[in-house]
Amino acid sequence: MDVNGAAATRRARGRIVMLVDNGVRGDSRVQKTARSAAEAGWEVILLGRQTDPAESSFRLGDAEVRLLPVPTDVNYPSLFRRRSLRRPLAYPAGSRHLNYRLASVQAWRADLVARSAALRTGSTGGLAGLVGRGRIAVGRAAATLLDKWVRFRARETRRLREVRQSPDSLLNRIPVAFWTTVMGDRSWRRLDPSLWSWELAYGRVIDQLEPDLIHAHDVKMIGVGARAALRARARGRPVRFVWDAHEYVPGLRPLAAWWLPAQVAHEREYARYADAVVTVSTALADLLRADHKLPEQPTVVMNAPVTRLSEEELAAPVPDLRALCGIDRDTPLLAYSGGINPVRGVDLVVEALPSLPGVHVAMLSLHPSGRNKPADELYERAERLGVADRVHLLPYVPHWQVSRVLAAADAAVSPLHHLPNHEIALSNKFFEYSHARLPLVVSDVRTMSEVVRSTGQGEVFRAQDLADFVRAVKLVLADPERYRAAYDRPGLLEEWSWEAQAEILDRLYARLLPQAPPRQHPGVGDPGSAVSGPAMAATGA
Repeated sequence: MDVNGAAATRRARGRIVMLVDNGVRGDSRVQKTARSAAEAGWEVILLGRQTDPAESSFRLGDAEVRLLPVPTDVNYPSLFRRRSLRRPLAYPAGSRHLNYRLASVQAWRADLVARSAALRTGSTGGLAGLVGRGRIAVGRAAATLLDKWVRFRARETRRLREVRQSPDSLLNRIPVAFWTTVMGDRSWRRLDPSLWSWELAYGRVIDQLEPDLIHAHDVKMIGVGARAALRARARGRPVRFVWDAHEYVPGLRPLAAWWLPAQVAHEREYARYADAVVTVSTALADLLRADHKLPEQPTVVMNAPVTRLSEEELAAPVPDLRALCGIDRDTPLLAYSGGINPVRGVDLVVEALPSLPGVHVAMLSLHPSGRNKPADELYERAERLGVADRVHLLPYVPHWQVSRVLAAADAAVSPLHHLPNHEIALSNKFFEYSHARLPLVVSDVRTMSEVVRSTGQGEVFRAQDLADFVRAVKLVLADPERYRAAYDRPGLLEEWSWEAQAEILDRLYARLLPQAPPRQHPGVGDPGSAVSGPAMAATGA
């Protein structure tokens, strides 16, 4: 089918507008969802966030991505905009006034330096020169005093911001409790008005696009999507609304006393308007149905990797993991992919290395721009333990290459701590490790440990238990083929592929839009839609 024919088919099936609160490029689930839906024949327009003031766009296969600037004028909770007796000399909430005062003093001092230089290099002398130098001296003294005053108030402002962020402070909890009691699910309007910024950025664009279906990714987009669907229905257009819940919001760590109650209230207010709910695991689906009294069980679309790649993706060079680490094939190598922060337990892996002589660890954890603070702190810990030469912090690779890169390792680790969202998740890395056919060492968070025990693909250790982690690693490194054999189970990796998940999502779209014709050209899950190579682990790295 030619390009025009494919475009006509997508228009005939229906227009899907997807919404996400980030720049798209770093979100593999969103990318895969948009691309596979477009390849299945839907016209897909994905709206994401642009940090620059101008809009930009690009394409993900047949899907169009538009990045929109998001205003920040409503970002601070109204209950914390007023001056506070806790720090009465702090500047008003928000950074604009503080930044203006700091910049004004710097500009004044720069002007005084320039005027002084002009006097020294000019011909002004006598009384006029003396007066000019006197004025500059007075100005410098005043600017110095003002600079100290502004910096003092800046410190007070930062300290006030810190105490206002504390979720444990009674003075913070009282106004939160008041507004949640008085306004119920509508309280997010007082607690986190920044959620309106997404409406201001996306709302009019969605209306202009006139979608047949709106697919909202995660909690910040649920209100934007629901309101757009309600507006369309009020105008006589039967728009369907899908909410894709990536995580369990009540189980998130609170960023501030007001933040988590606002997100929970926002989700509760709009969940009722979803025609269908999509999520990442059966455990999370059960929680969502119970919390929101959903009429049907959410559809599970797992965060599985793409296994059928395009010609262009297959032709791209795949980094050699062992070459990047500077080690040979016989050196024991553990792999980790994903972000570095304390609750992901990655520090445990570094702490275990003194008890695992000769074992190296490769972490695909860095943004291409370089290290971040948690990574730097992890590396400093490795230096203190004398194992820095065996810790290799490496940049992320495109999501379709992760499994092929990791396949060169001997085993993979997922040392998550016990947190509500960790207990119910099967993460991207779990499926990426599996398609690399790696033995796994995972902490005893509920869902992941249950799957690993049932398949036999790895060992489970007690979260945050160093000795038990070392035990599990030694077991898998002693007999890796025993654990790799689990991946030979018929249909296991096929079920854990994005192609299988995309079929589930396409059937959901077709059920919600019964007037849409069936798919007329191969989609991402069909033979012939992309070049299918051998199993990803077999391609090596």
